[in-house]
Order: sequence, then structure tokens, then C-alpha cells
Amino acid sequence: MVAKKKVDKVEPVAEKTEKKDYVEVPVGKYFDKVRANPWIAATFALALVLILVLIFGTGGNAKKISSDEAAKKVVDFLNSNPMIDGEVALVSAKEEGQFHQITLSYQEQQIPVYTTLDGEFLVGNPVSLTKVAGQQERGTQDNNQPAADTGVPKTDKPYVELFVMSHCPFGTQIEKGILPVVTLLGNKIDFEIKFVNYAMHGEKEVLEQLNQYCIQMEQNDKYLNYLRCFLEDGDGEACLTKEKIDKTKLAACTQKADKEFAIKDNLADKSKWMSGRFPQFNTHKAENEKYGVRGSPTLVINGKQVNSGRDPASLLKVVCASFNSPPAECQNSLSSATPSPGFGWSATAADSAAAAQCG
Repeated sequence: MVAKKKVDKVEPVAEKTEKKDYVEVPVGKYFDKVRANPWIAATFALALVLILVLIFGTGGNAKKISSDEAAKKVVDFLNSNPMIDGEVALVSAKEEGQFHQITLSYQEQQIPVYTTLDGEFLVGNPVSLTKVAGQQERGTQDNNQPAADTGVPKTDKPYVELFVMSHCPFGTQIEKGILPVVTLLGNKIDFEIKFVNYAMHGEKEVLEQLNQYCIQMEQNDKYLNYLRCFLEDGDGEACLTKEKIDKTKLAACTQKADKEFAIKDNLADKSKWMSGRFPQFNTHKAENEKYGVRGSPTLVINGKQVNSGRDPASLLKVVCASFNSPPAECQNSLSSATPSPGFGWSATAADSAAAAQCG
């Protein structure tokens, strides 16, 4: 059973600085190397632009696009950016599992990059699980599966807060990973899904998050089953019916929450959008500011942000490390397969996506 834990008091925080449309990177130490090797400057410039794409995305497309369309978006963006010295050319583009694999030519070097299938986000270089397994047999450490964070404060009943955007592919990825953990540990932990205080995936995300907020608040015993259904294909309306959510009760709650948090007003008023691009979503604004949440997903245990792999085994390990006395359930074995980003329940061969965020 999922238990809700109310935040009794939120310490005052400084006024949140508006998110910048650029990335500040300390480059002073690079200058001597750059003078000795101009290739470093070219590589650094391209990497920085790719970081900008990862952080701010291109927004918009909800449906899968072709590899050629995704490649054109990446190439056009890079060639229109003044930070790039020279031309970025397309070498090849193909669909590779859950991603489009795009190979670029730049400064006589070939550089592979990957986008999600809808073309919204760049992700890191996917790593084959088969290859990783082979490396481990030869004694090579798998850095994509971090050990439990022993710096997490320990309590008798850990409080686990997972901040996501409902349509972020990496938010849904960790939700699929943590559901077996929550089911296994039951009422031995307090667990809540909370929402990042801005939405990157349009009106559908804003309305879905409003529904999920209210289901947790007033029909909590049905929430985990609803979430499992939603993670299948993102059809929230069908899941309301399937999981027998009381729609009259839900409508009353969403109307009240909309008024309290100005959900639809913030969606409509683009002057209030973060960086002029993303509507505010403030059901959990205080917690976002308290913990310094900057993107989806962000995992907080006992009041501290923690890092973890997004597979059930890694998440169980980091949650169990937060108990004063871990229960017997912590000895269970859960899957170490990383769920795929986005909707659907398949595992992924792209482990590095487990480090990516929407934000």
C-alpha cells in the first residue's frame, strides 16, 4: 500500500532564479590545451551545443518521426548555431532500438549521437547490455549501475519522493523501475510520485499530472494500478475506466486543485512560462524548491537527492540503504534490466539513457 506523507513545514528558500537559456561552463583551464591543439576547441564547442539540445530540447513532437527527420533537426540546429566553427554534415541515420542513431561528420571526425524516437531529446551513447555483461565477466566495472548512496539519512520508515514529468521518457523509465520496489516493500516505506514544477510536453502532460495528483490525494489505493496502466501506452482516459477511478470525485478534486495552483491559468499565460517555453506546474512547488529539483526524474529519499540506476535491483538497493534496520524484503532479488524510456514495459539495450533527464 502506498502511504502519503504530508510535508509539515517547508523551510523558507531564496527566490528561485529564472532558468537560463545558456550553460555556464568554466573553461579557463582549457585555454593552454586549446592553443596547443585546435581540435580540442572544436570538440568542446560541438559538445557544448549538444548539451544545450539535451537540456532545452526542441519541445513539441509527441509522435514518432523518421530517422531522416530527426537527423535533419539535429544538423539544422547545429549548423545554425554560431558556436560551431565549420559545417556539420550528416553521414547516416537509422533507427536503433528505442532511438534514432545519427552519425555526423565534423572537422574530419565522425560523431555518433542519438535522439528519442519522437525527436524531442538527445541522449548519451547507448551501451549494449550484452556488451556490458561481457565486460563484467572480464572484470570491467559497469559504471551505469551505481552502488547505493550511503550518504542517505537512515530512518525506520524511509520517505521516498520521485519527481517526474508524466510524459518525460526518462521519468516513465524510472517509474517502471521503482514500481516493483514499492510493491515489494509496501507499507514499510512512504512513497509518493510528485511533479517537477514545469511541464515540457504540452497540455496533455499538464492535464495528466493534474489527474494523477488527485488520484494520489483522494483515491490512493487505486493509484499504483492506475500508474501501471498509464505506463503501458500513455492512455490515461482508458486507465481511468479500467481501474474504476471515481470520475465524479476526480473532477471535483481537479477543479479544486486547478484553482489552488492556477494550473490552467499558468498553461494559458505564456508570459509566465519558464524560459518562455514551458508552463509552470506548481502542485509540488515548495518541495521542488526545497530539494533543488531541476528535471525529470529526480529521486529524493529521506530529504536528500540520491543517484541510482533505473532498474528495480538498483532502486531496491538504494532504498534499502536508507533503513535503520532493513526489512527481510531487502534480501529479495529484483530484475537488473533497465526499463526502456517512454511507454511500454520492455527492457532497453541503451543503458546510458538511464542517466538522461527531461529538464
